Amino acid sequence: MRKLPALSAMKVFEVVGQTRSFTRAADRLNLTQSAVSRQVRNLEEQLGETLVIRKHHHLELTPSGVELLATLQQAFHNVELAVRGIMEKSNQRRLRINVPPTFAKRWLMPRLASLRAFMPDIEISITTELQDSLAERSILDCAIRFGDGEWPMLKSQLLMTERHIAVCAPHLLRARKDGQPTDLSDLTFLHVLASADQRYLTWQRWLDAADLSHTNTRGGLEFDLLDMAVEAACNGLGVAVADRFMVASLIRAGQLTQVMDVEVEGHESYWLVTRAEQPESANASAFRQWLTTELGTD
Repeated sequence: MRKLPALSAMKVFEVVGQTRSFTRAADRLNLTQSAVSRQVRNLEEQLGETLVIRKHHHLELTPSGVELLATLQQAFHNVELAVRGIMEKSNQRRLRINVPPTFAKRWLMPRLASLRAFMPDIEISITTELQDSLAERSILDCAIRFGDGEWPMLKSQLLMTERHIAVCAPHLLRARKDGQPTDLSDLTFLHVLASADQRYLTWQRWLDAADLSHTNTRGGLEFDLLDMAVEAACNGLGVAVADRFMVASLIRAGQLTQVMDVEVEGHESYWLVTRAEQPESANASAFRQWLTTELGTD
């Protein structure tokens, strides 16, 4: 049996640590100030350590108090997530999916009405946090991932492979005498960062395919999301290399135009991933069916 202080005392100390005040903690907890002070003192006696230094107008935490506060905050956060997950899992009328930000905005959002029509009785939750996983405690039904399809403990289905094209705002080409350029050196290059100091190689691969390998791309603008580069291209700030699937609607709407008739297959793809060791939920299965239909139409 675990020998732990009373849970109520630890919760009181967490609020005291957040507010650095017995008075404000008492207000939050709907307790008297003396009750809050007594709970903290009892906790200190049980631990044999001073947690709070009581000053005239405020409180300070001792090193032990700081350590305990950080541990309690993480523990209570995990408990909250677990409780919320259990409650959400009981809601069979909700599809919970996680997708990359650019995919969400450029491909999924324009088709969201179609998804709702396909699953009219299902509520939909979409998240784009890159760290959101399909771990056992996760409340996600499935996720869309960008990569090579190799994720341990997950089952993956290929959805689409990137097809890279160069795009820019139409007026940038209309301003040129030759219409379609054979030299891009006078245009601003829009780059996407793979890390803080490294760009993706999509531009160089496209230039190689266009027989423009010696073009100087060292300058230009850099973004950490493809979607930001696409937005910059729409605003006439330069030329970007983007996945054809992500910009098709913008080309149809006349916001972007393709630069030269060059298309390069990307090295990575979009995949639908589910848990390998657990049965697929009915909502995830329906979402898979809808994706297959939409991609067939594309």
